[in-house]
Amino acid sequence: MTTPLLQLTGVHTHIGAYHILHGVDFEVPTGQVTMLLGRNGAGKTTTLRTIMGLWAASSGQVLFDGRSIGGERGQLRTPDIAQLGIAYVPENMGIFSDLTVRENLLLAARGARTLDHMDTQRLDWLFGLFPALKKFWLYPAGKLSGGQKQMLAIARAMVEPRRLLLIDEPSKGLAPAIVQNLISALRELKATQTTVLLVEQNFGMARSLGDHVAVMDDGRVVHRGAMSELAEDESLQQRLLGLSLGAHQ
Repeated sequence: MTTPLLQLTGVHTHIGAYHILHGVDFEVPTGQVTMLLGRNGAGKTTTLRTIMGLWAASSGQVLFDGRSIGGERGQLRTPDIAQLGIAYVPENMGIFSDLTVRENLLLAARGARTLDHMDTQRLDWLFGLFPALKKFWLYPAGKLSGGQKQMLAIARAMVEPRRLLLIDEPSKGLAPAIVQNLISALRELKATQTTVLLVEQNFGMARSLGDHVAVMDDGRVVHRGAMSELAEDESLQQRLLGLSLGAHQ
């Protein structure tokens, strides 16, 4: 395993009176894709939001490139965490429906005040990954299909180089053909050695993209290892997830 870019050690998170994360431990190796799997309610989204500082870790430690960004050593603000090169694509996508595709991407390109200041080579690369964005460049984002909105949400996170992408269930609710397009785009992103932590319920996508996996249950990580090993062990899939990856091609 390569050097971890992100490390969570003994992370607990409380939301009001509720104790959601109970000592979460796992690493995200640099330049690879780590899948965060688990049944609904296992704590996956809370983990991503804790990494981003949207919910503060009540104890434990979140390290990014060796630097504490949350936990017992103090909590960075979410904008400061983003400035370190971490982008978050939430499950609800977080796009601005009344703004055009172009305006959504321009807002996400923090180093550009106008379209002329955006990196045209990177834009062309994004258009290659998500051709619909170029086609609907001047359309209000709210008029896009669900799959197109998801592609825009991911493109917003990628419009500038990021060191780490946190993506929460990108295939949720999408038609199988759109999911395949999304897998192809994420494969191309993976080939650039971008570090990704991906929450996903589509196990075909998980097996296709993941290098490593952490499985959560009841606010804890109950399994860590290579994604290929989990994909090949149906009894382990059944025990950890209640189903087998082989049944979800």
